Amino acid sequence: MTIDLNCDMGEGAGNDSDLMPLVTSANIACGFHASDPATMRCTVRLAREHGVAVGAHPSYRDREGAGRRPLRLAPEQVRDEVTYQVGALLAFCRAEGVRLTHVKPHGALYNAAATDAALAGAICEAVRAIDPSLAMICLAGSRMASIARQVGLACLEEAFADRAYTSAGQLVPRAAPGAVIHDPEKAAQRAVMITRDRRVISVDGSVIPLAAQTLCVHGDTPGCVPLLLAIRAGLEAEGIAIRPFAAESGPPR
Repeated sequence: MTIDLNCDMGEGAGNDSDLMPLVTSANIACGFHASDPATMRCTVRLAREHGVAVGAHPSYRDREGAGRRPLRLAPEQVRDEVTYQVGALLAFCRAEGVRLTHVKPHGALYNAAATDAALAGAICEAVRAIDPSLAMICLAGSRMASIARQVGLACLEEAFADRAYTSAGQLVPRAAPGAVIHDPEKAAQRAVMITRDRRVISVDGSVIPLAAQTLCVHGDTPGCVPLLLAIRAGLEAEGIAIRPFAAESGPPR
């Protein structure tokens, strides 16, 4: 049994150097909600040093709201803005001799695309046009996961060790009490349950089926380093191997 551990990075939280050795995949901000050219290059280099798979982390153009505010954009505009962001990170990957393996939308864009077919289609169209071998990371069980596969993209369904779930299998909005999990032991137990048992307990106590190939801990969650240490220890104690989903080597693209 294996699982990928991914983390959103390059967002200015100040702990990427501590986080990178603990994860197997990094989703690097592309400038619209956080980051800048120097940070993008530095984060790509850091991932290369630790053998971590590199993905692009595009978002709505919303630095003030850290990409977590819903915006009303036409699918065509989303397509072009995702193309712009993924293309920028791809250029840094090529410059640093690193292979770009995946794309994971950020924040409000990720949540909206989980249920909005037109938005999900626009994101997948952008990614497929750049490189059809790129994988999409999508919320497990979401509409976007289905659409990614329909258009021929590999899809890694994702679950969250540091976030609470509703009974519908969606993430609890961040403004709600208990939406973010800060207790390392609780996060580790959740990671093991998701990976081994393919289920999670929602905020109302119901059991939600949840099949995921990758687990996320947000790089800007307070205490994320202890969370990841506990998660790794919990998974390893259960004999679960932690490895990147795109472990195969190949030339940069």
